[in-house]
Formats: sequence, C-alpha cells, structure tokens
Amino acid sequence: MDRSGPRSLLTLVTAALLAVPGVTALSSAAHAADADLARNGGFESGLDGWSCSGATTVASPVHSGSAALQATPSGSDYAQCAQTVTVQPNSQYTLSGYVRGAYVYLGATGTGTTDVSTWTPSAADWQKLTTTFTTGAATTQVTIYTHGWYGTGAYGADDISLVGPGATASQPPAAPTGLTAGSVTSSSVALTWSAASGATGYSVYRDGVKVQTASGTSATVSGLSAATAYSFQVTATNAAGESAKSAAVAVTTASGGSTGGGGGTDLPTHALTGYLHASFANGSGYTRMADVPDSWDIIDLAFGEPTSPTSGDIRFNRCSVSECPSVESDADFKAAIKAKQAAGKKVLISIGGQNGQVQLTTTAARDTFVSSVSNIIDTYGLDGLDIDFEGHSLSLDASDTDFKNPTTPVIVNLISALKTLKAKYGSKFVLTMAPETFFVQMGYQYYGTGKWGGQDPRCGAYLPVIYALRDDLTLLHVQDYNSGSIMGLDNQYHSMGGADFHIAMTDMLLTGFPVAGDTTNVFPALRPDQVAIGMPASTNAGNGYVAPAEVTKTLNCLTKKTDCGSYTTHGTWPALRGLMTWSINWDRFSNWEFQKNFDAYFG
Repeated sequence: MDRSGPRSLLTLVTAALLAVPGVTALSSAAHAADADLARNGGFESGLDGWSCSGATTVASPVHSGSAALQATPSGSDYAQCAQTVTVQPNSQYTLSGYVRGAYVYLGATGTGTTDVSTWTPSAADWQKLTTTFTTGAATTQVTIYTHGWYGTGAYGADDISLVGPGATASQPPAAPTGLTAGSVTSSSVALTWSAASGATGYSVYRDGVKVQTASGTSATVSGLSAATAYSFQVTATNAAGESAKSAAVAVTTASGGSTGGGGGTDLPTHALTGYLHASFANGSGYTRMADVPDSWDIIDLAFGEPTSPTSGDIRFNRCSVSECPSVESDADFKAAIKAKQAAGKKVLISIGGQNGQVQLTTTAARDTFVSSVSNIIDTYGLDGLDIDFEGHSLSLDASDTDFKNPTTPVIVNLISALKTLKAKYGSKFVLTMAPETFFVQMGYQYYGTGKWGGQDPRCGAYLPVIYALRDDLTLLHVQDYNSGSIMGLDNQYHSMGGADFHIAMTDMLLTGFPVAGDTTNVFPALRPDQVAIGMPASTNAGNGYVAPAEVTKTLNCLTKKTDCGSYTTHGTWPALRGLMTWSINWDRFSNWEFQKNFDAYFG
C-alpha cells in the first residue's frame, strides 16, 4: 500500500524472475510417430494460438515464410509470447526455434518434471535455440514460450516447434483416488483428490449430480445448507470422455453459520474493507475515524511499522498535527473506535505497507513482534491484525522449496507469531492479509529461487504463511493492483485494467492451484467467505483502477457466473466475502465512488 498515491510498478515485477539457461539439446531424430505440436509456430497467421504482450508480426526480417514475431520488452515487461500445447505423459519432447536480438529466451513450463529454458545473450541474425524435456506421469499440457529481457530492445522469433508424440485420447482416464474433504463450513466444503493420469479436467458430483468442474485437483463446493449430510464424488475427463466416479466421501456441513477462521468475528455476509491513513497524510487528505461511513465493515489502520527491518518492534504513531491539521486527539480517536465497534465494525492495525519492511529473522524478533503488536492492540482496543508485508519482507531461502513445510526463518517466525497472537486473543480475533499478486498467484508458475536457482526468491513467498494460517485466517484480500501480468488457471496471461484480471486472480484462490506447475503439490482453495478482492479506490490510489461497471462485472461473474467475458471460472461463489480497497481516504477524495458501488451491489 502506497503512502504517496500512484506509485511505479514494484521492483517485484521489474526485477522479477530470472530465466535460467536450459539443458543442452539432445541430438536425436524424431520418432516416426512424433509430430510438430506447436500451433502457428511460424507466425504466418499472426498471433493466432499465442498469448503475447508487447508483440506483433512483421514481414521482415523473417527466418522463413512470410512472417515472424517481433516483440519489444519494456522496463517492467519482457514481452513474452506463450502457447499451451497438449502432450502425452512420460514422453520426450524437443523444443526449438529461431531468434534474433539481445537476450532472447525459449522455454517450457508445466512439464511435470524439470521446466527448461535456453537463451542467447546476443544474436545479430537468426540463431537456433533448442532444448528438450520429458513430461511427468500425469502431464497432459505444457506451456512453451519465448521472451526478451527488460528494456533491452525488440527481439524476433520464428519457426518455433515442439516435436514429440501427439496426445492420444483413445480412452478416458481412470477414476481419481484419494478424495478428501478439508475445511467444512455451514455452506461449503473444500475437496481435494489425487491427479489421474491422462486427465485434462475433473467433474465434482454432489449426491450423484454434477455441480461443477475443475482444472486441478481441488474444488470448493458452496451454496450448501447448514447441518446437512452430503455425498461427494469426482470424475476425470479428457477428449475421449469421462471416467467412472471416485469413491464417495460423506460430509455434514456445520450448523448455524459457523465458518471457521473468521466464523466467530460476526462479520456480515458481504463485507467492505478499507485502509484508513491514520499515521500519515498524502494527497487524499486526512479522514477522522468518526467520519468513516458505516458502509466500511473492516477499517485497517495504516500503518504499524518496525523501528528497524529486523527488530520486530512495531510502533503505531498517529499522524502529527503539523502533517494532519485536522487530526483528532488520542481520546477522541479511541472513542471513535469504540463507537465503530459498537456499530458492529472491526478496527485492525495493519502492519507493513510500502515503507514498513518487516523481517523476523530471529526468535527474539518474533517475540518482540508479538509483544509490540499486542501493546498496540491493547492500547487502542482493536479487533485484530492485518499483515501487509511488501517489498523484501518475505523471501524464501534457496533450500526452501515446499510451501507446506517452510524452513526460512522469516516465514517460520511470522507463522509462529501470528498463531501466538490468535491463541492469545481467541476466536473473535480478526486476522487478515493483503499480499501482492507476485507473492501469491505468481506461485502458480514459480516458487522461490526454483529448482535451478536464478528466480526471485520472493515469488510465492506468502503461500506458506496463508497455508499455515488457513484455519485462523479471517480474510485474504490480495492486492489486484500495482501488478505485472500474471498467468491464470487457463495458462493465459492476464493484465490489470478490467474485470478479467480480478476474475482470473480470484478464481485461483477459490479453486486452488499447483505450485510452480507441480500437480502433486497443490495450494488448496480458500473458502469464499475468506476471500475479498483488493482494488484501488480511484485513479489516484494506485495502478490498476477499474471503473464501477468493471467491478460489477467482476462480482457478477464470481457470484452469479454472468458477465464473465473470455475467462471461464471453475465455480460460482455467492458467499464471496466482498471487496477491499486502498483506501478509505482516496475513496472520500473521489466522492465515495467505490463505497457507493459496493452498497448498490450488495444492498
């Protein structure tokens, strides 16, 4: 979250992931049954079959034929073109293509084994790049790509091919195994199962009736009745048809609206969360606590910050009179908080923000974090805590590769600290998190430094924290702004500026996704009541603002499955908790546009 209004794209993306030189090509002839599986690899049909940024086709220079790709990286985007190809499991493939320009890459992700890439630092004329890979036992799709590097000028690509055995679908896959129920609420059940070899998708059945589909090995079935017994099964599908149903799992939903995590916090079914600039002023102006409209259900005080990045000592300093002439007294501020709470609102201290780097590198820092945050909560009588760690606060050690069992001290100590605070304050303690997309959804492609090193160690670094606190987490509201393009579950890149980005990013949280392309290591879906969508309140507040009409389309798609555009969601979630915005102050500056649209939608 930015104190100064719109900020430049975070170095999280501009420095993002370093592609690593891939495996040297193996010189073996293609088998008789092998084929070139890349669609429009010579770009003779424009960009058909490819998902690209900063790219076009040109008639010259070309390697062969009448067209070639020309793409121009910027300072925050390396102009990638990608294509998802259907393949066979346990099969070897050769990826090759001709490129020209400085720092041009060719690679494949989602192989199910080791993702590969190869590159050239400089090619004045057409140069062939080649690499090989073997697919995993359950891999039926891979994504091939080419890209340049940040700010290095235009590059060219032509005659890209993926040679190997074509996909066969002579018979449907076997029935999935390992169906298990996870989090159960009064209205939803989270399901996971093991991947079925050859499957391209899955169907979920409730009491013998198909209720939704999934691309991965998890789904959350919502819209259920409280205190009701259900039977669930799943099937696997591919082009040949559908498998037999899995063994059934019986589940009884909770009674009386118990939702776990935030269930004891008395939040409304649909809640509006906003950050209040309580410790600083900027172009939006200062807003007194008493002047926050009743529409805001969760008010995050921005920000508690550390005395130094590694101290763990968090201080909340209210805005001074010299910076905020209209600031209220401490007594009036505390009285206004109590009045909000009496009206059913929750007031939290948000830790971090753009300037508040927090790195709990030691257990001493962890303990100091717990005691200092407790002091803030007790001093102002707050309802809980929001974690808004940005920048370099969370980063994974090179050896830390499993989000379910983290070993990096800053991750382990943060998890321990949050569990301690939750235990201290009990079931009504509100715990929310506001990570950026780089720390969460980007984990679908990359996690930490990667198997071969070279990637940004911060990528996906929030996943172990969210996973460890999933039963204690009241609300996750990822910042769908100040973000680069992110790959969704459709293996296409999605960019800020419209409903599509919010739909794709939220669908990932509500469906679950394989981490770093590993279908055996799935980040499980969150309950819809645990998810809100983070958006800037106005064009002044941050990059990625969308107009109210696009906000409405987003909500329609996710809660009603209408207005979805080109992206197909993996479910419908009427219990989606709501929206978060940066910030209340900027919304006031814009005549409460964000708040009014929320009120009009949810009533």
